[in-house]
Amino acid sequence: MNDTDGNLREWLFKTIMFEADAERFRRSGIRVGADQSSAERSLLEENLAPFPIELRNNAMRMLRLYGLLFCFENSVRQLIKERLTENEGINWWDKVVPPKIRSFADGRMEKAIRNTWLEGEKGDLLQYVELGHLSDIIIANWESFSDLVPSQHWLKQRFDEIEQARNFVAHNRLLLQSEFARLEQYVSDWRKQVGF
Repeated sequence: MNDTDGNLREWLFKTIMFEADAERFRRSGIRVGADQSSAERSLLEENLAPFPIELRNNAMRMLRLYGLLFCFENSVRQLIKERLTENEGINWWDKVVPPKIRSFADGRMEKAIRNTWLEGEKGDLLQYVELGHLSDIIIANWESFSDLVPSQHWLKQRFDEIEQARNFVAHNRLLLQSEFARLEQYVSDWRKQVGF
């Protein structure tokens, strides 16, 4: 064994020991490492500082709703992917997604790859469908989801209303507090139904 191997093993051993100690500290309520949320909050405040206070306050209200919608929509995508992979196999997209939705996603993906400077995720066709398409995929594959959702009508009604609000938020329009509460209730209903 040469010095490099010895140094690497020593570093690896110390790292493993630190992680074990850090985990014990975390479980006992002691914060270990950088406080990422504090750093992110500081960066957000710095980025918003040039704008008028009323706009900043509204942005902070809408930030909570955007986060909720982001998590909801992507958790639905994840559920679809997991259920259909389990029930239909890895080629589920081509087998069970309605052709109109596949075509829509293909077009959006091609446009994203061809016409944008953005480097974000571009490989998953499910990321290119709209929220309404997600409910259509579930309904088209009802046998894979009927144990989770009370009825197709229940699903469609909630997804349609959530999609309307989502589009409102995506275009930077402010929602009323009562509308916040309705969306939070719909997402809560969904979470209870699918079991997370």
